[in-house]
Amino acid sequence: MTDTSTRLAGPAKRNPAPQKNAPPRAAQGPVARGLRSARRSQSVIVAALVFLGLLWLNAGLSPYPLSYFDMSFLASGGATTAIAAAGQTLVILSGGFDLSAGAVVSLVNAVLATQMDPADMEASVILWTVIGIGIGACVGAVNGFFVAVMRLQPIVVTLAVMFIVQGITLLVMATPGGFVAPSLAAVYLGDAIPGLLPAPVLLLVVLVVLWMWFKRTALGITLYAVGSDPEAARATGLRSRMTVFLTYVMAGGMYGLAGVFVSAQTGSGDPLVGNSLLLPTFAAVVIGGNRLGGGKGGIVGTIIGAYVLMIVVNLLLSLNVSAYYATIAESGVLLAAVLAGSMSSGSVLSRRIRDVAASVRARAAGRLASQRPANDRRLAFTSPAETAPELSVRQRHGHNLRYALPAYGCLIVVLIVTQIVLGNVFGNLRYWDSLMVLSSFLVVLALGQGAVILTGGLDLSVPWGIALSGVLLTGLVGGQDVGLWTAVPLVMAVAVAVGLLNGLGVVALGLSPIVVTLAMNGILQGIALIWSGGTPSGFAPPALRWLMTGKIAGITPVIVFMAVFVTCAILLLGRTAFGRRIYAVGNSERAARLSGVRTGRVIVSVYVLSALCAALVGILLAGFSGQASLGMGDDYLLPSIAVVVVGGALITGGRGHFAGMLGGALLLTALQMLLAGTALPTAFRAVFFGLVILAAVIALRDSKS
Repeated sequence: MTDTSTRLAGPAKRNPAPQKNAPPRAAQGPVARGLRSARRSQSVIVAALVFLGLLWLNAGLSPYPLSYFDMSFLASGGATTAIAAAGQTLVILSGGFDLSAGAVVSLVNAVLATQMDPADMEASVILWTVIGIGIGACVGAVNGFFVAVMRLQPIVVTLAVMFIVQGITLLVMATPGGFVAPSLAAVYLGDAIPGLLPAPVLLLVVLVVLWMWFKRTALGITLYAVGSDPEAARATGLRSRMTVFLTYVMAGGMYGLAGVFVSAQTGSGDPLVGNSLLLPTFAAVVIGGNRLGGGKGGIVGTIIGAYVLMIVVNLLLSLNVSAYYATIAESGVLLAAVLAGSMSSGSVLSRRIRDVAASVRARAAGRLASQRPANDRRLAFTSPAETAPELSVRQRHGHNLRYALPAYGCLIVVLIVTQIVLGNVFGNLRYWDSLMVLSSFLVVLALGQGAVILTGGLDLSVPWGIALSGVLLTGLVGGQDVGLWTAVPLVMAVAVAVGLLNGLGVVALGLSPIVVTLAMNGILQGIALIWSGGTPSGFAPPALRWLMTGKIAGITPVIVFMAVFVTCAILLLGRTAFGRRIYAVGNSERAARLSGVRTGRVIVSVYVLSALCAALVGILLAGFSGQASLGMGDDYLLPSIAVVVVGGALITGGRGHFAGMLGGALLLTALQMLLAGTALPTAFRAVFFGLVILAAVIALRDSKS
């Protein structure tokens, strides 16, 4: 990595006053400079050694020696992940996250497969490569505009853009098929030098050479400066906004190139081909020694990390381990790499260990405040507490109403439009019953995801938390009511364990919520595949089906349950000490800690709550459809965040009310029902929801942002 401090400090920094007993720079010689370079490249060297060790182990498990064909096959197998992860590295170096990488790969693949002429077997490789890179760069420009210019959170922007791009991809190509000219495979998968150099290796070498040049340019130096300390970079006069914007554009171009490469590999199109790339790209970035949060790393380590990850999966296959364990292995490698990179005396884990040790010593010595005798008044207030003045309803709830009411206003508008377009809405009991039943899933998720967002976090493990819970329940009960009373507590216990692991990963290990919950989502996916054998069996019991589809005086029973749930949720977040602590942590975790709030317990608790809500939705969905499916939670990640944001909550935490989230859930469900009643394709819903969340974040963002 380039040392940005020496390049950005100015003339006075370049010619510092000589220190006593310090040898001149020229006298240090090439050995000292080589040692400094080695220290900067330590993580890359470690990743390379791990790669060589795994490659040696993989060769040892094979009955045949590694041939040129094997090396060429390995090179092409990991190139797509390596190229996409290189683009992800640029974004992470700037201090951001990009969840749209896999969606861009799918879009480029779909465009190439649908637009290439099947009669043209020798299509121009340069032309279609430029088209693919251009598509990715355009998506990156959208991301960069909202992140750099509009100053929105990268995680929310790229998540919304991911769903928009996925919807566009399904509009371009709804099912796998199409045609990709063999000329792309001949160039990208062939031999650059026959028998010596595979084309994928040459492509990666070109990327590395371009990277070595780029990081020494003014833009590259500014990229490291912005990632290290954006405030200092702006104070120095650097064009940080333009740098972040161009970073997302370049990253999008890399995703587009990855889409071109995967098109050459498959020879056809698949609108879901890039969906599995999100977890491996993050894992490759971390394995390569890049620091999450920005300012340290490079694409050389990332490329090596991508191949480390690929060989780990290949080793599992060589050992006859089921492919269902692949996502678990990728998630485990991601967590291990992040944890290894954060192991230092100043890391969160080290501080937690020291705090626990100090607490144990203090308890043994009897010095804890809780161990003081009752007559010890040193911590008591010396003056009586003053009675707080009585506040009006407007004073107590005006701030929350300001942000929650727009969701209900928009809901009324949507209902009026639905009445005009579809008719028979306001007086139709069946419509209102369907609206309440379909919104029940989002209402439940709003409590869990909303509590996490209020603390400043995000839970990306929701999709497979839903799917695993539904698969577990239907597999355990076997369609019989008798097993329901033991299956539900067991599913909830699993959810508690998942939430605890998420929360402890964030609190005790000090890892990013995005990384922890993304890895957990991959682990839950693997567990669901292993448990079901890839094909879920069993059906929901009759009692659960009656709850979701039965009728009492024309009303579905789950509506009564949801009325109780909403009441409890409002009381939990608005009227309990736990709810007040959630808001305190979201506004300022440090201030909350200094005020006596056990912030760690609060954060762990909200992730447990989110996992429990995801499990409850999985159970309800199984009852609604009669059985569980492996992908039943995929459509609920963006909506679970959208209802919270549309309901007036601040994505960075500390602001929001469950009444607003309830309005957001009703609004999004009403929109979905309106779109379902029109002739618009189903894929358009993802595009529309992505646009809605972007609009809501812009309209309801804090004025200080």
